[in-house]
Amino acid sequence: MTDRVSAPAGSDVPVNGSAEPRSRAGFLALTLGSIGVVYGDIGTSPLYALREAVSAATDGQHGAIDRGTVLGVVSLILWALLIVVTLKYVVILLRADNNGEGGTLTLMALASRAVNRIGRAAAIVTLLGIISAALFYGDAVITPALSVLSAVEGIDVATPALHEYVVPLTVIILLALFAAQASGTAKVAALFGPITTIWFVSIALPGIGWIASDPGILWALNPLHGLSFLAHHGMIGLYTLGAVFLAVTGAEALYADLGHFGRGPIQFAWLGLVLPSLAVNYLGQGALVFAQPKALENPFYLLYPDWALIPMVVLATAATVIASQAVITGAYSLTSQAIQLGLLPRFEIRHTSAQQAGQIFMPRVNKLLLIGVLLLVALFRSSSALASAYGIAVTGTMVVTAMMAFIVIWRMWRWSPVAAAALIAPFLLIDLTFLSANMLKVVQGGWVPLALGGLVMLVMYTWRRGTRILFAKTRRLETPLDDLVRILEKKPPQRVPGTAVFLTSDPKSAPTALLHSLKHYKVLHEKNVILSVETTHTPRVGPDKRVRIEPVGSTFMRVLLRFGYMETPNIPRALAIARKLGWHFDIMSTSFFLSRRTLRPAPRPGMPLWQDRLFITLARSANDATDYFQIPTDRVVEVGTQVTI
Repeated sequence: MTDRVSAPAGSDVPVNGSAEPRSRAGFLALTLGSIGVVYGDIGTSPLYALREAVSAATDGQHGAIDRGTVLGVVSLILWALLIVVTLKYVVILLRADNNGEGGTLTLMALASRAVNRIGRAAAIVTLLGIISAALFYGDAVITPALSVLSAVEGIDVATPALHEYVVPLTVIILLALFAAQASGTAKVAALFGPITTIWFVSIALPGIGWIASDPGILWALNPLHGLSFLAHHGMIGLYTLGAVFLAVTGAEALYADLGHFGRGPIQFAWLGLVLPSLAVNYLGQGALVFAQPKALENPFYLLYPDWALIPMVVLATAATVIASQAVITGAYSLTSQAIQLGLLPRFEIRHTSAQQAGQIFMPRVNKLLLIGVLLLVALFRSSSALASAYGIAVTGTMVVTAMMAFIVIWRMWRWSPVAAAALIAPFLLIDLTFLSANMLKVVQGGWVPLALGGLVMLVMYTWRRGTRILFAKTRRLETPLDDLVRILEKKPPQRVPGTAVFLTSDPKSAPTALLHSLKHYKVLHEKNVILSVETTHTPRVGPDKRVRIEPVGSTFMRVLLRFGYMETPNIPRALAIARKLGWHFDIMSTSFFLSRRTLRPAPRPGMPLWQDRLFITLARSANDATDYFQIPTDRVVEVGTQVTI
């Protein structure tokens, strides 16, 4: 299995010279890009992770800190990085790619393909995908709020008199970040890698100095210290695990961004820079707390001398903005994939780069994320308070990822179920333990991602169920296309020049727009195309598989356009391929007929009435099909119909 990769924005890959230099330069460019995009979230965890974990271990009583507690907590953090991130994601899950692509919905697509002949299993896989995607939105709201807030709090350490400006400054930074999304990030993306690389070097250097001052902290590399801490602290140990998990939040990005950078660069960046820098910083913070227990108030910033505090606040703010940018972009990408897979209604998608298809902006998603982020900052007002809300969404996603990975390893990698279970079960057990620990924080703020995830799950489930009910209902009312074509060819109506393209989700039935056109206009075009669009379980579809043409009589034909779930459908561009297959497509002599449905609740709805109304509201909010499929508006004829559901 090979990876398909592309260079990030701003990378310069030589085009002359031997193949080996080109390969080496391209690999290094991708590695640098992955450091900025993939590792921004997990790279900013040292700002708060150890502080929250040791505070949880001592139940907030900083005077009770002892060496054993610090060694145990640091040991748990280091081994969480090694087991959860390195083994589960870097070693195993990066190999579970779908034509080089990764991510939650990619894994769902793989698992769905693996069980496509098992109805109940396919439904379970879809449900797991919905849960995982919904929880990601909880992470996408919390990450910018927590990351930026924790970075700005550094000014409180440098100058306590500025404490009251922490929240307002955080809000200003977040407003600027979300406002900048509309113009795209291609121009500044080239800076992400270098800035984040400087960040990792900067967090490692002071750690080395503090480790040298107390080498005893290196005993934390022994996992027995972490296990001993858990064994002797009961519920406090479990509660501490919830805070320890903050050190591995962002691990999902390794898998989600697989298609952008490839397995090799992501693995090399983690093992060569990110993991060593994180480990040294956490060990350094542990040594600092050994020497100065009061430093637990903010051990990250207190690693640095006074003269370096303000520069580190600026660098930390830049790093957290980059981390937030990656999560926001991930939310756009995930939403686009969910639309293609039929989990959400069509939202407006704007392309912000002529060179990179993945550079997109979704106004509605951006607005909803901004509202959620600002509400969290206003509600919690500190990174310590907000940290209690973090973790549940990510651990839930990791549990679901492990479950779907088991299906892929068993069914697609063709391992025996026993061997697949032996590989995944330890990781699933660890993920479930972390999830249980984070569930203890529901009252303190953990309800936020659960509530948000539950809301998104409800929307996705309602949309998927409603569209299936609507499809089944309209199909019962429609006329089989083959029967209609035979009737029209026996008794043809008056013909008009040109080509009529009728969009439909069911190519076997006569589209409503066609029936209404015959009923009202009493004419038929010389050529008629029944066009349907299909989303595949692969991320992209090659040109040779994009178009399928099937004649239906002498004046009708079916055309099927296939797009991957990571592609944005462009019907005119896809139809240009049809010329090679015998259809001489001319956009200027072609009219596209679309049905615009007005939904009404039925006396006996297929869903509970409240859910029925929610589906109708979602359908009304969907973006226009003309814009979504990028059809020229001056070539479109819309026919209105009313359907009860």
